[in-house]
Amino acid sequence: MTKEENIEFLKTVPISFYAVDEAHCISEWGHDFRPEYRRIRPIINEIGSRPVIALTATATPKVQHDIQKNLGMQNAEVFKSSFNRTNLYYEVRPKTKNIDKDIIKYIKNNEGKSGIIYCLSRKKVEELAEMLRVNEINALAYHAGMDSVTRSENQDAFLLEKVDVIVATIAFGMGIDKPDVRFVIHYDIPKSLEGYYQETGRAGRDGGEGQCITFYANKDLQKLEKFMQGKPIAEQEIGKQLLIETASYAESSVCRRKTLLHYFGEEYKHDSCANCDNCLNHKNQVEAKDELCAVIETIIALKVKFKADHVIDVMIGKKTNNIKSYRQDELEVFGCAENSDERKLNAVIRQAIIAGYIDRDIENYGLLKVTCSGQNFLKGPKSFKIVEDNEFNDDDEEVIVKSGGACAVDPTLFSILKDLRKKIAKKLELPPYVIFQDPSLEAMATTYPISMEELQNITGVGAGKAKRYGEEFLKVIKTHVEENEIERPEDLRVRSVANKSKMKISIIQGIDRKIALDELAASKGLEFGEILDEIEAIVYSGTKINIDYFIEEIMDEDHQYDIFEYFKESESDDIEEAISELGRDYTEEEIRLVRIKFMSELAN
Repeated sequence: MTKEENIEFLKTVPISFYAVDEAHCISEWGHDFRPEYRRIRPIINEIGSRPVIALTATATPKVQHDIQKNLGMQNAEVFKSSFNRTNLYYEVRPKTKNIDKDIIKYIKNNEGKSGIIYCLSRKKVEELAEMLRVNEINALAYHAGMDSVTRSENQDAFLLEKVDVIVATIAFGMGIDKPDVRFVIHYDIPKSLEGYYQETGRAGRDGGEGQCITFYANKDLQKLEKFMQGKPIAEQEIGKQLLIETASYAESSVCRRKTLLHYFGEEYKHDSCANCDNCLNHKNQVEAKDELCAVIETIIALKVKFKADHVIDVMIGKKTNNIKSYRQDELEVFGCAENSDERKLNAVIRQAIIAGYIDRDIENYGLLKVTCSGQNFLKGPKSFKIVEDNEFNDDDEEVIVKSGGACAVDPTLFSILKDLRKKIAKKLELPPYVIFQDPSLEAMATTYPISMEELQNITGVGAGKAKRYGEEFLKVIKTHVEENEIERPEDLRVRSVANKSKMKISIIQGIDRKIALDELAASKGLEFGEILDEIEAIVYSGTKINIDYFIEEIMDEDHQYDIFEYFKESESDDIEEAISELGRDYTEEEIRLVRIKFMSELAN
């Protein structure tokens, strides 16, 4: 429409009125700002003045004002229906390392229902869609990076119910009117509450069930903030404010519906909606009258020039560079709430905004100001009860545990499996670790695999090992499960997508072509020890490889034989022990190479 020839053509056509769809795109504060929308009014003036209608499903008061101002519609009639979708259930869950398992379990508990899963990146869309298919969930991917034919085919397959689940970026859904989407899952927290409202709004359009599940971790917000770097400062500030509102929604223990509707300028007058996680899991209220008075006094003392985080820093007495530069550490309110924690003060501010005592000035990047109701509250304080915010701990770090039976859920089964391993090893005249290593037995005593397919999903058990040694182990596990009436944990038996990195695949291909390992290492930019690390990881995961061509070139037969026999008789595959036992005539690299040969030939 912005092209000159199109404008000239439209001048020749009789136009009765202009309809601007997705009108929120006209505002920088909308969740999908498009600068070209700002040209709509000048183009209309050029083509010829006619009535204008602007339509959107998601507009805060600020965005509504921008739409009217930019389209020259200040005096237009405004038709606004409620933002309340009573049939939608809202829930925010902590995002942990088990998120894939959580999603798979949820979908399997809602078998046959249509659903959309939103991810922020195309890569995650592809990975998750594949993960779901591996776990026998009928799912397809959809994102802007796919060719248009595949995209259309996948969209049609979802609409025609050939697949149950679409994993998508926000590119999916515009104009989709499938009435019976029963769940919308956000794998990542959305960039704004407008985006969240629009995407969750694709559930339950027929008035039936609509479950809206969002996974939240604070580190996702940090990631989104990093993505904004490099954009104009004003755009970064707006983006940060939108993220703050999203975080407030996720972390708050207040009714989700009340928070969401307040954001869109609508008051929800009920105390409980009975259809969100916060209302169904009531937290005890705590009195916060004194804290609210302190917040109001601090905002006034700071002359209404600062955001919530700065106000809280002053209240708890944190001497930041900003506070010192404004000499606010000399104010009477500095440290007035030093015994309160930040989380509680955040909750006070968020809930005071909903109650109308404080206002967040969106046009001034979220500066806090006190309303008339807030001034009156300070003059005559009354009870102000809040529910403290939900706590979301980022589940970043893996817990390091020692190996052994204590790591297994079922130590009795672990002991039985160790005895079986010893018996088989003795019969085959092999060290027990060659059959299955302890971590593999621990996993078996935790997930109870009873089929060959399930056994192959255990760490360190490839197809070769499973075929060679698996039958007896499966028989013992099955008997143990039946005799003890054990209910196997479904959520722990999630199949993972084969995770062979490009590096590992490339190394395997190089070995197949019999490229010398030192040359292969140099071509990958690796030290020789580093390529041995990679090859060991490949072999220990159950893949059989043959490096005889390289060993025979650099090592005489006697050396090979001595090291091979050592591992055959040893109770451990530890390199330090091998070096100590074999002596200085054998280098660490030689011992590691023969150990790779030994494990590949006898274990895989």
